Amino acid sequence: MIVNTSIVILIKNIMSVQISASDVNKLRQQTGAGMMDCKKALIEANGDFDAAIDYLRKKGAKVAASRQDRDSNEGVIIAKASADGKSGIVVEVNCETDFVAKNADFIAFAETIAEAALNNNPASLDALKAIEISGSTIADQLIEQTGKIGEKIDVSKFESITAEKVVAYIHGNYRLGVLVGLTADADGVDEAGKDVAMQIAAMNPVAIDKDGVDTKTIEREMEIAKEQIRAEGKPEEMVEKIAAGKLNKFYKESTLLNQEFVKDSSKNIAQFLDSISKGLTVTAFKRVQLGA
Repeated sequence: MIVNTSIVILIKNIMSVQISASDVNKLRQQTGAGMMDCKKALIEANGDFDAAIDYLRKKGAKVAASRQDRDSNEGVIIAKASADGKSGIVVEVNCETDFVAKNADFIAFAETIAEAALNNNPASLDALKAIEISGSTIADQLIEQTGKIGEKIDVSKFESITAEKVVAYIHGNYRLGVLVGLTADADGVDEAGKDVAMQIAAMNPVAIDKDGVDTKTIEREMEIAKEQIRAEGKPEEMVEKIAAGKLNKFYKESTLLNQEFVKDSSKNIAQFLDSISKGLTVTAFKRVQLGA
């Protein structure tokens, strides 16, 4: 009879190490790993808790490595503003399936990452992943979560802004997050900021105003307009003038301050904000959409 050597070794280890249910449960509470995984880890580590945790982390790293080629297009967007309203962050934390994205533990994990970003003000996504939470970096915790959940878990986007007043808004069950920076904090600004954030979520402006539109976008819009005008058979000497008019329409529809206010089409966003507080305007905004 052929005997599998690895099975024999495992049986010997089980017989030589007494692992209680309470030990397994304790490790499970510490790591969030499954009961059988925790039991196996304690057996492999001869009952040593630290070694068992390392074993589970290594297992997680192995799982993560095997899933690096997987798409993780589901997940959640978390947007937060600081307590003093002077700064804000938005992060996208990804997984592979909608089922995991809706899990309360996954959302709580994403919230801890967002809170770390808000408290530490990292300069980049890589710097965010290097932040330590409870003794391990976010990068390591992403690997651990991949091992525990069995799906590729990652942070794919991180944005931040600072302003006199920052308002954060999450839209559509964590599917889209917006930050708005305003020039002042006064009565009514919180609610106005939320209205503007909702406008950004719905209308997806390309810039704050026309001065913020990049040259490449302007050139593309002009070229499209000219081709449309020529296709309509307009004289060549009129093409430039009509195209300039179409560009102004683009600014009105696609830049935030010039857009009609969704809640009151008699005003644009600039006029709406000025009605809340004289001179109030937007200094920055960030819009992060899941998978976009």
